Amino acid sequence: MALVEENGIVGMRSVGSRLGKRADHARYWPAILLSMIVVPMIVVLGFNAIGPAAAYTSPPTVDLGTSINYVILAESAITATAGTYVTGDIGISPAAASDMAGFGPILDASGQFSTSSIVSGSIYASDYASPTPADLITAVSNMMAAYNDSANRLSPNEIDKGAGDIAGLTIDPGLYNWTTGVQVSTGSVTFSGTASDIWILQINGGLTLASGVAVVLSGGADPAHIFWQVSGQVTLETTSVMKGIILCKTAIVMNNGATLEGRALAQTAVTMIANAVAPPGTTPVNPIPEFSQILIPLVGMVFVVAIVSKVRNQKK
Repeated sequence: MALVEENGIVGMRSVGSRLGKRADHARYWPAILLSMIVVPMIVVLGFNAIGPAAAYTSPPTVDLGTSINYVILAESAITATAGTYVTGDIGISPAAASDMAGFGPILDASGQFSTSSIVSGSIYASDYASPTPADLITAVSNMMAAYNDSANRLSPNEIDKGAGDIAGLTIDPGLYNWTTGVQVSTGSVTFSGTASDIWILQINGGLTLASGVAVVLSGGADPAHIFWQVSGQVTLETTSVMKGIILCKTAIVMNNGATLEGRALAQTAVTMIANAVAPPGTTPVNPIPEFSQILIPLVGMVFVVAIVSKVRNQKK
C-alpha cells in the first residue's frame, strides 16, 4: 500500500509538474503572438518612414561656369527651321553670326547682341561688339572644361547599363559609363531621385532618342543635375522628349517636334527642326504656330464658304 501510495504520490507529482509547465507556456503565448504581429509592423513602418536608400551616392556636380548662361551654345554653326522656338539665350563662337541660319536676327543698337522672333532671349556671336567676343570665349572654354570634367570622372557605379539600350530602365543618382553608344529605343527612361541628386552619364559614342520616346523624371529629379557627356553625335528623333544638360563633343541634331528641357552645349553644331528648347525648370513650348497650323484651318474655312455659296446659288 505504501509503495502504491508512494507511486501514487510520485505519479501525482509527475502529473502536477507537467500541468505546471503547460500553464507556464500558456502564459507566454500571448506575448509571443503579439511580438509576431508588432515587430514586423515596426520594421515596415520604420522602412516607409525613412524610405529606401539610394543605390549609389550622388557624385559631385559638374561646374558649367558661364556656359550656364546659354540654352544653346555651339562652336561652328546653329541652324533652326520654321516651327522652332528657344526660351533663353543662344551663343556661337568662334564661328560668326553668319554661321547661324533660320533666326532672322536683328542686331541691337549696341552691336553686342541680336534678337529674333524665335528666341525669347538674346543671340550672341563672336563677331559682335565687345564684351561679347570675350564673354563667348570664356563660355566655350567653360563648356569644354565641363565636358572634360564629366568624361574624366573615375570609378563609375555601373558600366554599360542595359547593354547600351536604357529604354524601360530606372536610373538612380550616380556615375555611369558606356563603352559604346547609348539609345532609348522605345517608351521611356526614368531618372529617379531628389532635387539635389546628381547623374553623370559618360557615353563613349553617340546618343539617340528614338521617335516618340521620353526622358521621365521622378521623385523631384532636376534636369539641371543630369549631365549627358557624349563623345559622338546626339540625335533626338521626331517628337522625342529630352531632359538634362547635353555636353557633346560633336553635333546635336533635333528632328521634327523633339523637345529639350535643359541645355544643348556642342563643340561643333546644333541643328533644330521645328523644336522647342528651354532651360531646366521651364517647360519647352512654341508660342509661334507653324504655317501649316494656320493654312489648314484657312483652307477648310474657304472650302466651307464655297460649298455654302454653291448651295445658295442652286436655290435661286
